[in-house]
Amino acid sequence: MSMPAFMPTARAIPSDAVPTSALKQYVPHLSIAERDRRWAQARSRMMFAELDALVFLGNDIYFGMGMANLRYMFQLDAQIGGDALFPAVGDPVVWTGIIHMNRPFNPFAAIQDWVSDVRGRAGISGIVDELRGRRLERARIGLVGFSSTIQRTPTLLHREVEALKSSLPGATFVDAGWLIEEMRVVKSEEEIGMLRKAGGIARKAVDALIATARPGVPEAVVFAEMIKTQIANGAEPNIFNLWAAGPVEHPANELWHTLHGSDQPIAPTMRPLASGDIIISELHTKYGGYRCHTEYTVYLGRQAPKQLLRIWDVAVECLQVSKTALTRGRTIREAVAMIRKPAEAAGLDWVELGFHAMGTASPEHPSVVYPSGYGVDAINGARVDDMELEVGMAFGNNINLHDSNWKVDVGVMLADFMVVRDKEAEVLVNTPLELAQIA
Repeated sequence: MSMPAFMPTARAIPSDAVPTSALKQYVPHLSIAERDRRWAQARSRMMFAELDALVFLGNDIYFGMGMANLRYMFQLDAQIGGDALFPAVGDPVVWTGIIHMNRPFNPFAAIQDWVSDVRGRAGISGIVDELRGRRLERARIGLVGFSSTIQRTPTLLHREVEALKSSLPGATFVDAGWLIEEMRVVKSEEEIGMLRKAGGIARKAVDALIATARPGVPEAVVFAEMIKTQIANGAEPNIFNLWAAGPVEHPANELWHTLHGSDQPIAPTMRPLASGDIIISELHTKYGGYRCHTEYTVYLGRQAPKQLLRIWDVAVECLQVSKTALTRGRTIREAVAMIRKPAEAAGLDWVELGFHAMGTASPEHPSVVYPSGYGVDAINGARVDDMELEVGMAFGNNINLHDSNWKVDVGVMLADFMVVRDKEAEVLVNTPLELAQIA
């Protein structure tokens, strides 16, 4: 015997009841004009790719970024994941949330107006039924997962793809994540507005780090204050803080991981901070779905070692040069060379030195942080050297310098967030240019 979608209740929902609109004024959202721009652009690209529909399969992979394409197209995001159908003709459908979380309605109906048909997740069978209902069982369908310059394999679950293929043997399925990801490379002014808000909150989080970090305070307390500051100022609860702390002076045969921050659950620990410690943090602040990047360094003590101050001064020089480098018409090769020149002239080493694109995910395309031939091709400049920067591209700086002639395991991190403009990049965070020295 089949069961109803929901167990019956004593009282039916009134036929004229609608989801509240009271929450929309408290939740950042983009305009209908921005939606229409994206949907028209997507359908134009679908025409050239000969696609009848796009099926989005989203999940929370890589700090929730597996929903980046779905968030971009529908202004809907969820740690639980979600799926969507975007036809070449007709209205889209988004499936998100467990069935019981859709009572008395799907909560996304109260905070966005881009998509009117939002349903509880129904799995592949629900997507298949909708495709058949729209006579798309023999269509050419693009599958949209997620990939980035680090997450190179599109996040399409094998069993889900196989279930689609076996349920619709007459359809043709092709990878189409690139179609949306290419659209995301250049940001509109509305998108930059979201990033600008995120940047303002990111600066507050840096200020919270400076205000809270003191000898005797556990790392976790400072870390928590940074996260709290973001959420309390309207950012989404996105816990991305690559953090590290440890003593600058320690035995040469004892290594500390203080060239770059570590992710969770490695950091933070309950270790009390101590005088002579260095703290480095790479923070992503998410506002309205848009992720803004910043990096900063704190020294616990009245006077940092002169070698550390020298490294910091060079990092500031690299950051300042970035504003000139990240301008319209300059090639990636030219911009990276400009940014790296101060560190090379000073004879410093680096973990990352360059920039990576960001928006609804990180790192987006294009990104260059490693030297050529090192690490993952997509973030060491492979195949993008001659790409010209365009107004509206948005980048987080990556300036992670150290001097191995001094110490092999102590460095600084410094970054802001910059938008490509004509003559000088727009700076969104205004990260402090002084190394915080806190007694």
